[in-house]
Amino acid sequence: MEATITNFRLGGNRQYNNQVILQVLGIHDKEKAKVLIGKKVIWKSSKGKELTGIIKNIHGNNGSVRAQFNTGMPGQSIGNKVEII
Repeated sequence: MEATITNFRLGGNRQYNNQVILQVLGIHDKEKAKVLIGKKVIWKSSKGKELTGIIKNIHGNNGSVRAQFNTGMPGQSIGNKVEII
């Protein structure tokens, strides 16, 4: 399954670099997005580096999910595709 990184998770005064918001292709409501919680996410850079994370929760009502990675994500990752296993 494929998803797109749309943004970092943002707080009132803080940006969480290890948490990103994903828009999953083909999922447009939160009931279908709940099934994805706990699944593994892999992002591959253009240089071949792989960062792995886990989908932790849904985000909003339009089928977006929040994924948490072990390390901070680079800014170049926004707009890129990730693979959900």
